[in-house]
Amino acid sequence: MIRAIAAAISFLTRIPLGRLRIDSLDVGRGSLFFPFVGAGIGAVVGLVAEGLTGLVGAFLAASVAVVFEAVLTGAIHFDALADAADGLGAWSRERALEVMRDPSIGTFGALALLLDVLAKVGAIASLTNGGNAVWPVLAAFALGRAAPLALGLALPYARPGSGSGRALTDGSLWARAGGLVLAAATAAVTVGWSALVLGAAAAGVVLLVGGMARLRLGGVTGDVLGAGTELATTGALLAAVAIA
Repeated sequence: MIRAIAAAISFLTRIPLGRLRIDSLDVGRGSLFFPFVGAGIGAVVGLVAEGLTGLVGAFLAASVAVVFEAVLTGAIHFDALADAADGLGAWSRERALEVMRDPSIGTFGALALLLDVLAKVGAIASLTNGGNAVWPVLAAFALGRAAPLALGLALPYARPGSGSGRALTDGSLWARAGGLVLAAATAAVTVGWSALVLGAAAAGVVLLVGGMARLRLGGVTGDVLGAGTELATTGALLAAVAIA
Protein backbone atom coordinates (compact mmCIF):
# COMPACT_ATOMS: atom_id res chain seq x y z
CA MET A 1 0.00 0.00 0.00
CA ILE A 2 2.80 2.43 0.86
CA ARG A 3 4.58 1.67 -2.41
CA ALA A 4 1.35 2.17 -4.35
CA ILE A 5 0.72 5.57 -2.76
CA ALA A 6 4.34 6.57 -3.34
CA ALA A 7 4.05 5.46 -6.97
CA ALA A 8 0.98 7.63 -7.51
CA ILE A 9 2.75 10.65 -6.04
CA SER A 10 5.98 10.10 -7.97
CA PHE A 11 4.14 9.44 -11.26
CA LEU A 12 2.02 12.59 -11.07
CA THR A 13 4.31 15.04 -9.27
CA ARG A 14 7.95 15.90 -8.74
CA ILE A 15 7.77 15.57 -4.96
CA PRO A 16 10.99 13.80 -3.85
CA LEU A 17 10.43 10.48 -2.10
CA GLY A 18 13.98 9.67 -1.10
CA ARG A 19 15.48 6.35 -2.15
CA LEU A 20 12.24 4.40 -2.46
CA ARG A 21 12.36 2.40 -5.71
CA ILE A 22 9.15 2.38 -7.74
CA ASP A 23 8.41 0.09 -10.70
CA SER A 24 5.60 -0.22 -13.23
CA LEU A 25 3.69 -2.68 -11.07
CA ASP A 26 3.62 -0.10 -8.27
CA VAL A 27 2.35 2.53 -10.71
CA GLY A 28 -0.41 0.20 -11.86
CA ARG A 29 -1.52 -0.43 -8.28
CA GLY A 30 -1.01 3.23 -7.41
CA SER A 31 -3.46 4.34 -10.12
CA LEU A 32 -6.13 3.80 -7.47
CA PHE A 33 -4.80 6.89 -5.70
CA PHE A 34 -4.42 9.16 -8.76
CA PRO A 35 -7.61 11.13 -7.93
CA PHE A 36 -6.39 11.75 -4.37
CA VAL A 37 -3.06 13.07 -5.64
CA GLY A 38 -4.96 15.21 -8.12
CA ALA A 39 -7.15 16.53 -5.34
CA GLY A 40 -4.05 17.51 -3.39
CA ILE A 41 -2.62 19.37 -6.38
CA GLY A 42 -5.97 21.07 -6.95
CA ALA A 43 -6.15 22.12 -3.31
CA VAL A 44 -2.74 23.81 -3.61
CA VAL A 45 -3.73 25.56 -6.84
CA GLY A 46 -7.04 26.75 -5.38
CA LEU A 47 -5.51 27.96 -2.14
CA VAL A 48 -2.77 29.89 -3.93
CA ALA A 49 -5.34 31.55 -6.19
CA GLU A 50 -7.59 32.43 -3.26
CA GLY A 51 -4.72 33.65 -1.12
CA LEU A 52 -3.23 35.98 -3.73
CA THR A 53 -6.39 37.42 -5.23
CA GLY A 54 -6.65 40.21 -2.66
CA LEU A 55 -3.06 41.24 -3.37
CA VAL A 56 -2.70 41.05 -7.15
CA GLY A 57 -6.18 40.46 -8.54
CA ALA A 58 -7.88 37.28 -9.70
CA PHE A 59 -6.18 36.85 -13.08
CA LEU A 60 -2.62 37.26 -11.83
CA ALA A 61 -3.40 35.11 -8.79
CA ALA A 62 -4.71 32.35 -11.05
CA SER A 63 -1.61 32.68 -13.24
CA VAL A 64 0.67 32.21 -10.24
CA ALA A 65 -1.45 29.25 -9.11
CA VAL A 66 -0.95 27.55 -12.48
CA VAL A 67 2.79 28.21 -12.20
CA PHE A 68 2.67 26.45 -8.82
CA GLU A 69 0.94 23.52 -10.52
CA ALA A 70 3.64 23.37 -13.21
CA VAL A 71 6.40 23.37 -10.60
CA LEU A 72 4.66 20.77 -8.44
CA THR A 73 4.04 18.41 -11.36
CA GLY A 74 7.12 19.17 -13.41
CA ALA A 75 4.74 20.43 -16.14
CA ILE A 76 4.44 16.83 -17.31
CA HIS A 77 0.86 17.14 -18.51
CA PHE A 78 1.50 20.44 -20.27
CA ASP A 79 4.41 18.80 -22.09
CA ALA A 80 2.28 15.77 -22.95
CA LEU A 81 -0.48 17.97 -24.36
CA ALA A 82 1.97 19.80 -26.63
CA ASP A 83 3.53 16.55 -27.85
CA ALA A 84 0.15 14.88 -28.42
CA ALA A 85 -1.18 17.87 -30.35
CA ASP A 86 1.85 17.87 -32.62
CA GLY A 87 1.66 14.11 -33.08
CA LEU A 88 -2.07 13.92 -33.81
CA GLY A 89 -1.58 16.62 -36.42
CA ALA A 90 0.82 14.40 -38.37
CA TRP A 91 -0.19 12.72 -41.61
CA SER A 92 0.36 9.07 -40.64
CA ARG A 93 0.42 6.84 -37.58
CA GLU A 94 4.14 6.20 -37.89
CA ARG A 95 4.90 9.89 -38.28
CA ALA A 96 2.62 10.75 -35.34
CA LEU A 97 4.47 8.37 -33.02
CA GLU A 98 7.80 9.74 -34.26
CA VAL A 99 6.73 13.36 -33.69
CA MET A 100 5.58 12.61 -30.14
CA ARG A 101 9.07 11.35 -29.31
CA ASP A 102 10.60 14.61 -30.52
CA PRO A 103 11.20 16.95 -27.54
CA SER A 104 10.72 20.08 -29.66
CA ILE A 105 7.32 21.78 -29.85
CA GLY A 106 5.66 22.52 -33.17
CA THR A 107 2.84 24.85 -34.17
CA PHE A 108 0.01 22.55 -33.13
CA GLY A 109 1.62 21.87 -29.78
CA ALA A 110 2.34 25.52 -29.04
CA LEU A 111 -1.19 26.56 -29.95
CA ALA A 112 -2.79 23.77 -27.90
CA LEU A 113 -0.65 24.64 -24.90
CA LEU A 114 -1.39 28.37 -25.17
CA LEU A 115 -5.15 27.87 -25.44
CA ASP A 116 -5.21 25.36 -22.59
CA VAL A 117 -3.27 27.60 -20.20
CA LEU A 118 -5.40 30.63 -21.08
CA ALA A 119 -8.59 28.64 -20.50
CA LYS A 120 -7.32 27.21 -17.23
CA VAL A 121 -6.11 30.54 -15.85
CA GLY A 122 -9.32 32.26 -16.93
CA ALA A 123 -11.48 29.57 -15.34
CA ILE A 124 -9.62 29.67 -12.03
CA ALA A 125 -9.74 33.47 -12.01
CA SER A 126 -13.48 33.41 -12.64
CA LEU A 127 -14.05 30.89 -9.85
CA THR A 128 -11.93 33.00 -7.49
CA ASN A 129 -13.95 36.10 -8.34
CA GLY A 130 -17.05 34.08 -7.52
CA GLY A 131 -15.85 33.72 -3.94
CA ASN A 132 -14.67 30.11 -3.60
CA ALA A 133 -12.22 28.48 -5.99
CA VAL A 134 -10.77 25.80 -3.72
CA TRP A 135 -13.49 23.14 -3.83
CA PRO A 136 -14.33 23.25 -7.56
CA VAL A 137 -10.64 23.37 -8.46
CA LEU A 138 -9.95 20.41 -6.18
CA ALA A 139 -12.81 18.46 -7.76
CA ALA A 140 -11.69 19.30 -11.31
CA PHE A 141 -8.14 18.14 -10.63
CA ALA A 142 -9.37 14.90 -9.04
CA LEU A 143 -11.53 14.19 -12.09
CA GLY A 144 -8.71 15.13 -14.45
CA ARG A 145 -6.37 12.58 -12.86
CA ALA A 146 -8.99 9.92 -13.49
CA ALA A 147 -8.88 10.60 -17.25
CA PRO A 148 -5.80 8.42 -17.94
CA LEU A 149 -7.42 5.59 -15.99
CA ALA A 150 -10.46 5.66 -18.27
CA LEU A 151 -8.31 5.92 -21.40
CA GLY A 152 -6.10 3.07 -20.19
CA LEU A 153 -9.13 0.87 -19.57
CA ALA A 154 -10.66 1.59 -22.97
CA LEU A 155 -7.64 1.52 -25.28
CA PRO A 156 -4.45 -0.51 -25.74
CA TYR A 157 -0.96 0.92 -25.68
CA ALA A 158 -0.06 2.09 -29.19
CA ARG A 159 3.72 1.64 -29.05
CA PRO A 160 5.58 -1.67 -29.10
CA GLY A 161 7.72 -2.41 -26.06
CA SER A 162 7.67 -0.52 -22.80
CA GLY A 163 6.54 3.03 -22.21
CA SER A 164 5.62 5.41 -19.43
CA GLY A 165 1.91 4.89 -19.95
CA ARG A 166 1.84 1.12 -20.30
CA ALA A 167 1.26 0.70 -16.56
CA LEU A 168 -2.13 2.35 -17.10
CA THR A 169 -3.14 0.11 -19.99
CA ASP A 170 -1.74 -3.19 -18.72
CA GLY A 171 -1.77 -2.61 -14.95
CA SER A 172 -4.28 -3.57 -12.28
CA LEU A 173 -7.83 -3.47 -13.66
CA TRP A 174 -9.31 -3.12 -10.19
CA ALA A 175 -7.00 -0.25 -9.26
CA ARG A 176 -7.94 1.71 -12.37
CA ALA A 177 -11.66 1.04 -11.97
CA GLY A 178 -11.44 1.90 -8.27
CA GLY A 179 -9.65 5.13 -9.14
CA LEU A 180 -12.58 6.18 -11.33
CA VAL A 181 -15.00 5.52 -8.48
CA LEU A 182 -12.84 7.45 -6.02
CA ALA A 183 -12.60 10.39 -8.42
CA ALA A 184 -16.38 10.57 -8.69
CA ALA A 185 -16.74 10.24 -4.92
CA THR A 186 -14.16 12.98 -4.27
CA ALA A 187 -15.94 15.36 -6.62
CA ALA A 188 -19.31 14.56 -5.09
CA VAL A 189 -18.09 15.18 -1.55
CA THR A 190 -16.45 18.50 -2.46
CA VAL A 191 -18.98 20.10 -4.83
CA GLY A 192 -22.16 18.06 -4.34
CA TRP A 193 -24.48 17.63 -7.29
CA SER A 194 -22.30 19.93 -9.37
CA ALA A 195 -19.98 16.93 -9.66
CA LEU A 196 -22.36 15.53 -12.28
CA VAL A 197 -21.71 18.50 -14.56
CA LEU A 198 -17.95 18.55 -13.93
CA GLY A 199 -17.78 14.80 -14.44
CA ALA A 200 -19.78 14.99 -17.67
CA ALA A 201 -17.41 17.65 -19.02
CA ALA A 202 -14.34 15.58 -18.11
CA ALA A 203 -15.93 12.46 -19.61
CA GLY A 204 -16.73 14.30 -22.83
CA VAL A 205 -13.10 15.36 -23.16
CA VAL A 206 -11.94 11.79 -22.50
CA LEU A 207 -14.25 10.50 -25.23
CA LEU A 208 -12.91 13.08 -27.68
CA VAL A 209 -9.26 12.41 -26.89
CA GLY A 210 -9.79 8.66 -26.87
CA GLY A 211 -11.64 8.75 -30.17
CA MET A 212 -8.87 10.72 -31.84
CA ALA A 213 -6.19 8.46 -30.41
CA ARG A 214 -8.04 5.33 -31.52
CA LEU A 215 -8.54 6.72 -35.02
CA ARG A 216 -5.01 8.07 -35.54
CA LEU A 217 -2.83 5.77 -33.41
CA GLY A 218 -4.87 2.67 -32.71
CA GLY A 219 -4.43 3.24 -28.97
CA VAL A 220 -2.83 5.53 -26.43
CA THR A 221 0.68 6.62 -25.54
CA GLY A 222 2.03 8.33 -22.44
CA ASP A 223 1.57 11.68 -24.19
CA VAL A 224 -2.05 10.91 -25.03
CA LEU A 225 -2.73 9.92 -21.42
CA GLY A 226 -1.10 13.13 -20.18
CA ALA A 227 -3.00 15.24 -22.71
CA GLY A 228 -6.25 13.62 -21.60
CA THR A 229 -5.41 14.47 -18.00
CA GLU A 230 -4.71 18.10 -18.81
CA LEU A 231 -7.70 18.66 -21.09
CA ALA A 232 -10.14 16.84 -18.79
CA THR A 233 -9.02 19.04 -15.89
CA THR A 234 -9.49 22.21 -17.92
CA GLY A 235 -12.84 20.97 -19.21
CA ALA A 236 -14.06 20.34 -15.68
CA LEU A 237 -12.88 23.81 -14.61
CA LEU A 238 -14.79 25.42 -17.47
CA ALA A 239 -17.88 23.45 -16.51
CA ALA A 240 -17.52 24.68 -12.93
CA VAL A 241 -17.46 28.27 -14.22
CA ALA A 242 -20.51 27.66 -16.36
CA ILE A 243 -22.64 26.57 -13.39
CA ALA A 244 -21.14 28.87 -10.75
